[in-house]
Amino acid sequence: MRYRTLGDSGLLVSVVGLGCNNFGRRLDVAGTRAVVDAAIDEGITLLDTAESYGGQGASELALGEVLKGRRDKVVLATKFGGADMGYGPTAGAKGSRSYIKVAVEKSLTRLKTDYIDLYQLHAPDPVTPIDETIAALDDLVTEGKVRYLGHSNLSGWQIADAAHTAASTGRTSFVSAQNHWSLLERGAEREVVPAARHFGVGVLPFFPLANGLLTGKVRKGQDIPANSRLAEPRRAGYVTDAKLDKVEALIAWGQEQGVSILEIAIGGLAAQPACSSVIAGATSPEQVKANAAAGEWEPTEDQLAAIDTIVPPPGGGR
Repeated sequence: MRYRTLGDSGLLVSVVGLGCNNFGRRLDVAGTRAVVDAAIDEGITLLDTAESYGGQGASELALGEVLKGRRDKVVLATKFGGADMGYGPTAGAKGSRSYIKVAVEKSLTRLKTDYIDLYQLHAPDPVTPIDETIAALDDLVTEGKVRYLGHSNLSGWQIADAAHTAASTGRTSFVSAQNHWSLLERGAEREVVPAARHFGVGVLPFFPLANGLLTGKVRKGQDIPANSRLAEPRRAGYVTDAKLDKVEALIAWGQEQGVSILEIAIGGLAAQPACSSVIAGATSPEQVKANAAAGEWEPTEDQLAAIDTIVPPPGGGR
């Protein structure tokens, strides 16, 4: 496994991270333990969860249980403010000082730890001024409850605004931006990635496998497997001929290069500017091992240019 610093911080993370959205939902504690065991064995250090994952803190609860005695083996990342957690109106808006004070204590308790390595704002809060959010998070860093700060789902201008606000007020800056990004859906490269690069923020792509399309399990002219997330009603219409044409082209090119579609999806994304760690979910140890292995592929400049030809980024070039 390769490791990188997260943005301009000193926090080292594995190039392949483990998304923990399945914990407490599709996987019980035993299943969670098997996946986390495999991740640690493969050298994956970044484990990314959220207070809302699994439903009402279930993912954090499962992680807290399976990380007993080995908390120091992982970089534990969680998020707040992405969904209604039932804390009540007195907790305030999800980016407010009052909400953050409640949410961090709840997460620390569920995770059975006294510190969080990376604490992330899950989504922009249209009510709370960003300076209030940053000030409250800065307090957590000072108190030692949180070591680094990140955000998720912010636009390019919001990333710039947050960076400027932290710098101008002397508060702790965000070091990571978690956004939707895959080689099949490269919209983040229009504004998010340039903003992150400019302000020294490392990008943590989620949905890097395009909901499974970049695993090669769904091919043109074939039915979607019944057990695939792409078969879920809420993803109806996601699979299109245009996307499948790109997948087929990537598979064909990969065969010429001697690399799999999974290696292209993970290793190719990890090679993009500003990408610090590719967060991929897993429901089995085998998936963890495959994702970790895929992250070892390091494309050449010529190979990256070829990928850009097949799945062009916004503007047509890197």
